[in-house]
Amino acid sequence: MSSFSSSSRRAIKRLVRSSIGASFGGGLSRTGFGGFAAQIQRLISVGCGSSFSSDLPAAKRTISSTETTLKSKENEDDERLQIEVPVKFIAHNIDSPPSQLVDTSKSEIIDMFTQAYQMRRLEIAADTLYKSKFIRGFCHLYDGQEAVVVGMEKALTHDDAVVTSYRDHCTHLGRGGTPLEVMAELMGRFDGASKGMGGSMHMYRREAHFFGGNGIVGAQTPIGAGLAFAYKYRKQANVAVAMYGDGAANQGQLFEAMNMAALWDLPIIYVCENNHYGMGTAIERSAKSPNYYKRGDYVPGLKVDGMDALAVKQAFKFSKEHCVSGKGPIVLEMDTYRYHGHSMSDPGSTYRTRDEITGIRQERDPVERLRKLINDLGLLDPTEVKAIEKAQRKIVDEAVAAAKASPEPTSDWLTKNMHVDTRNVRVRGVDAYASHPVV
Repeated sequence: MSSFSSSSRRAIKRLVRSSIGASFGGGLSRTGFGGFAAQIQRLISVGCGSSFSSDLPAAKRTISSTETTLKSKENEDDERLQIEVPVKFIAHNIDSPPSQLVDTSKSEIIDMFTQAYQMRRLEIAADTLYKSKFIRGFCHLYDGQEAVVVGMEKALTHDDAVVTSYRDHCTHLGRGGTPLEVMAELMGRFDGASKGMGGSMHMYRREAHFFGGNGIVGAQTPIGAGLAFAYKYRKQANVAVAMYGDGAANQGQLFEAMNMAALWDLPIIYVCENNHYGMGTAIERSAKSPNYYKRGDYVPGLKVDGMDALAVKQAFKFSKEHCVSGKGPIVLEMDTYRYHGHSMSDPGSTYRTRDEITGIRQERDPVERLRKLINDLGLLDPTEVKAIEKAQRKIVDEAVAAAKASPEPTSDWLTKNMHVDTRNVRVRGVDAYASHPVV
């Protein structure tokens, strides 16, 4: 390689590094490097001599001859990439499932890692605050499932609608919410997403078409159908997303809503986040058929590696195109996993082993997969990755401090946003002779 410049040698080394280990089995096509592109491809195809050929496992990645060339050297920091996701999409009633080759970029992968890491730190902080009694009541954490939201948001816009279950902290962040809004809401403070009156299960961000977490199991699925109906009625090229867990997949209202959505060809993506346990019950014990992507019967479905943000992005991109083209609803089953119990009151260790949890962390963790992808592709130096982590920890720490300092909502907020005149309404007290005016 002595005939190449130092920048070219670095480019070739990064190509080779991206292949070694195959990034959790993924493949790579990448672009650019000006006039060196053809030489790089030729070098890779012959193994760059005996010094490289033994390090390149077969059938792990491809260097595509149809790559898009970088527009200019100035765009080198956001070079286009094409990553092959390792786990195939499994289709139901779909003739041509999504390609395993995902178009992405350096900046997108780094942004995915940054978001996922922030979500992880936020949920870890929520765990600590709950145990310290700063957070009370219900609290359902999302750590382990971050790739679902991170990947989803790369395929949608904020003009698309999202409604989800009570495990909604990270969904709020994905919709553009702030860690302060989440933390303050968890602590019942006025700076929270719902002014401190909703708590863990009721994040909400109307300006980003996020219609909240819902405390009733499965209740969000017919709401999603309504949101999709609104898009069709207004002839908007947008999609609604209704997210639910494997525990809610057996709810009757889901099938009723899905039936209506299919009858009217509504643009809705039903997303089953299958973390394998409905509260403390394994899916094998609660569902006769745990193939949730097939549950729509006449509705097309896809099973997706929900621990791979790029696979999730590809599935949502495919699904949105399906829905807005007038083909009706689609079901996505995200094969994912939660590290915490169902909620903070559930230790999560009585119905599964610690070895099981450790094994998932070591082999499939969504944050670590993105970190490894960055490292294998040479997108950032280890010091730059650590700088991102440090910055995100600081953001979460500052959000916690600000949330603690935020005031509680005042009593007059008890009757705000009601649709009746409360001036002459009185509330009965604890006995038959006492009543109180509504403030």
